Amino acid sequence: MTRPTYDLLLKNVRVVRPHGNTVHEADIAVRDGKFAKVAPAIDPGSAKAVHDGRGRLAFPGVVDAHMHSGIYSPLDEDAVSESKAAAMGGVTSSLNYFRTGQYYLNKGGPYKKFFPEVLKTSKGRFHVDYGFHLAPMDKTHIDEIPMLIDKHGVSSFKIFMFYGSHGLHGASDSQRQFLMIGEDERYDYAHFEFIMRGVQAAREQFPDRARQISLSLHCETAEIMTAYTKIVEKDKSLKGLAAYSASRPQHSEGLAVFIASYLANETALPNINLLHLSSRKAVQAAMMMADTFPHIDFKREVTIGHLMLDVTSKAAELAKVNPPIRPREDVEFLWQALLAGELDWVVSDHACCRHETKIPKRYFGNIWMAKSGFGGTEYLLPALVSEGTRRGMDYNHMARVTSWTPAQRFGLNRKGDIAEGYDADIALVDPARTWTVRAKDSPSTQGYTPFEGLELSARVEATYLRGETVYTHEAGVIGKPRGQYLFRPTA
Repeated sequence: MTRPTYDLLLKNVRVVRPHGNTVHEADIAVRDGKFAKVAPAIDPGSAKAVHDGRGRLAFPGVVDAHMHSGIYSPLDEDAVSESKAAAMGGVTSSLNYFRTGQYYLNKGGPYKKFFPEVLKTSKGRFHVDYGFHLAPMDKTHIDEIPMLIDKHGVSSFKIFMFYGSHGLHGASDSQRQFLMIGEDERYDYAHFEFIMRGVQAAREQFPDRARQISLSLHCETAEIMTAYTKIVEKDKSLKGLAAYSASRPQHSEGLAVFIASYLANETALPNINLLHLSSRKAVQAAMMMADTFPHIDFKREVTIGHLMLDVTSKAAELAKVNPPIRPREDVEFLWQALLAGELDWVVSDHACCRHETKIPKRYFGNIWMAKSGFGGTEYLLPALVSEGTRRGMDYNHMARVTSWTPAQRFGLNRKGDIAEGYDADIALVDPARTWTVRAKDSPSTQGYTPFEGLELSARVEATYLRGETVYTHEAGVIGKPRGQYLFRPTA
């Protein structure tokens, strides 16, 4: 008897690749966790297991390149529950921003002690593959960048530009305590410059990996936000999400983009990621800087929350996030930029903030007392396919911005495409399945969602991680956590 050639054969699917402008009807064969063959009419007898795709779309597994597992709840809990939510949304690679200081592990100190604890806590808990971006909070962390790259496979770093004199949730005068940095440390523009010099020095130290070593920036300007918050808090005509947007105005984003870009030019750091651009002014500033400094490879990110919600959302303070949810005219501009290819990837910025943490009952209706951030990784792909299709976005473009481009930027060289030799990560999507978002249906422990009641026209029916089924709509998340740590850049 002939031994089967493949471990899994997924029959009768429409393969969505990130290149080209068409979708191909084909079968997908998997062996040893990788795509072995993609072609029509592969013999069912050649595989140990055969699944019928029923004509659904086979997207490359989503690379959700902006998540915050462990920010508001213990990492050992979040890793399990929020990776289940990721799998529900077709996500197979979760890249999480992490740092020292309050929240996360609530510890300061060097990464040589801090990060091994993160890795130990994470091991065996993620249902999808996972990695971390790290933020250098003090000068010791800058010195540790080469070690983090070489020993731990962390190839991406982050600056929170507003942390120096503005809090995570609003105005603050206790930032050194919040950041857990020494009395002789300052988290300011000079520190940002030295981070850039440190990342560039590491790129020069590791030339074979330099293409996929990058720096991400949360672009908002602390001084402007602090001043505007005082003004807006006194203005009783503004409430809820509209007030929060006005307190962190769009030009604060744009100015921060200018500063970040100029510093990148000054330090000769070419790989810059501008995170979660939320407004017309921010995107226009980013495009201007790309024209001004053509030698810098800027990547521009947008979140599904900023594409789907505006300040009129009934979610109110439950949709508080940084940068804020914006007025409808900004949302429409983001879509225009995305469709024009001016935004490089779409992410969730998933930060599970449980209801009792998000806003205590006594503060319901008070936008200023709510915590910032919310989850949404499980809705990233379905919402993009639903709304993107309505706006004329093709499936190949969707695959580029949810898989290929972030995978290439962040060193996931086995992810992002459905082609021989790549990890067999698949999001099987029914593009004609209408359903309504309900928080109770998500495995996330958040307990609510700002997307509640949103009607979507596409649904993830199954998710495969390296050829193993980790989620189906009927059964939910299947089996024990199989996620592997992504030492980047990967081979």
